Amino acid sequence: MASIGVPDVLTRARTVAPPGWSRWLVPPAALSIHLAIGQAYAWSVFKPPLESSLGLSGTQSALPFQLAIVMLGLSAAFGGTLVERNGPRWAMCVSALCFSSGFLISALGAATRQYWLIVLGYGLVGGIGLGIGYISPVSTLIKWFPDRPGLATGIAIMGFGGGALIASPWSTELLSSFGAGSSGIAQTFLVMGLVYAVFMTFGVLLIRVPADDWRPAGWNPSAEARRPLVTTGQVSARNALRTPQFWCVWVVLCMNVTAGIGILEKAAPMITDFFADTSTPVTATAAAGFVGLLSLGNMLGRLGWSATSDLVGRKNMYRLYLGAGALLYLLIALLGDESKPLFIVAAAVILSFYGGGFSTVPAYLKDLFGTYQVGAIHGRLLTAWSTAGVLGPLIVNAIADHEKSAGRTGPDLYSTSFIIMMVLLVIGFVANELVRPVDPRHHDGPSAETKAATEPTSEGAVR
Repeated sequence: MASIGVPDVLTRARTVAPPGWSRWLVPPAALSIHLAIGQAYAWSVFKPPLESSLGLSGTQSALPFQLAIVMLGLSAAFGGTLVERNGPRWAMCVSALCFSSGFLISALGAATRQYWLIVLGYGLVGGIGLGIGYISPVSTLIKWFPDRPGLATGIAIMGFGGGALIASPWSTELLSSFGAGSSGIAQTFLVMGLVYAVFMTFGVLLIRVPADDWRPAGWNPSAEARRPLVTTGQVSARNALRTPQFWCVWVVLCMNVTAGIGILEKAAPMITDFFADTSTPVTATAAAGFVGLLSLGNMLGRLGWSATSDLVGRKNMYRLYLGAGALLYLLIALLGDESKPLFIVAAAVILSFYGGGFSTVPAYLKDLFGTYQVGAIHGRLLTAWSTAGVLGPLIVNAIADHEKSAGRTGPDLYSTSFIIMMVLLVIGFVANELVRPVDPRHHDGPSAETKAATEPTSEGAVR
């Protein structure tokens, strides 16, 4: 029977995979959503034309992106339980409708020169699509890949980081064809909204969930439970919020995201400003290429680092993200304007840590709290992303605007921001060190070992 208010074709019951169905079809379904919503990371391409055509400051032009990230976290937090209840197909459909509609509303706003419509469309409506779409496949992937959760979530979430790799040059080309004025921006938003609607529908149709008695062949949950920080119990989303582990991981994610998103949101103007007074200034085309390169680092980090976490553990990976990230920020602050390759490589590695942090955290939560309501727990944790989505761009843009009004140029626009990012990463490093196994008194779901012992192994298990 369909859930209340949910069409029968979108319910979880209608998406259960038949025997023999390959679990490797799930990552492409997830990628179709994440590659689309990952366009958010290419927002900096729209900042210069919006500022010039509508007379906006750098802080004002960041508002749609900031609101989108805020709504991502809030919709993920409040919608996490609905995603678990109604299933991934329903969630992906809602995401496609909201994300595409956000572009169409923004197109109307640009065409009529009403900036508040762009903020409403891209930020509010599109942001809801971001949040629901982001968490829609995570719980499903972990259930299909309990033996390799870091790899599985990394493959899907890699798409979110790589979305700008497609969207950045595509947006640049569309703006070049239609023009960088308000009319050209409107046409660009319109085309992107329609194309993304079609592309995301692929994931809606393809997604499947495993049968309740399905397990991958050869997987031994008892051996998995012997790994550091891995719990044999199951913790509900409600109880997870009562644990210090949840809030330590919340701080870890918030600090890591703040440090990365500050660069990402202002990537194109930042590299232009950094080398404006040198003998090798950066053109608009090259700046867009830099955005694409950062997206590549973000994307590869989401897959490579999260897959590595299956081998070395989640806590060790965050030690790398936060500790090495702080050192790289120091390197850029001291020597970034002396070498363009050094600046680009350091920024790309920081963004790989940023992306890796996102794709590793679902597996971190699975280790700490089990799979019982990991999707809902993940949704609530993404409020850290909402906070960081405001903090990162606000720190970088506000300080850059202040320094520019004081007559400063080049790296001086960003030196203070980089120091703040280093401090935040150190705070995250300390929070990660405080993570310990969850106390059994918080376990309120079915035991993983008990469930595994009582469930038959599916003869149609897929490797």
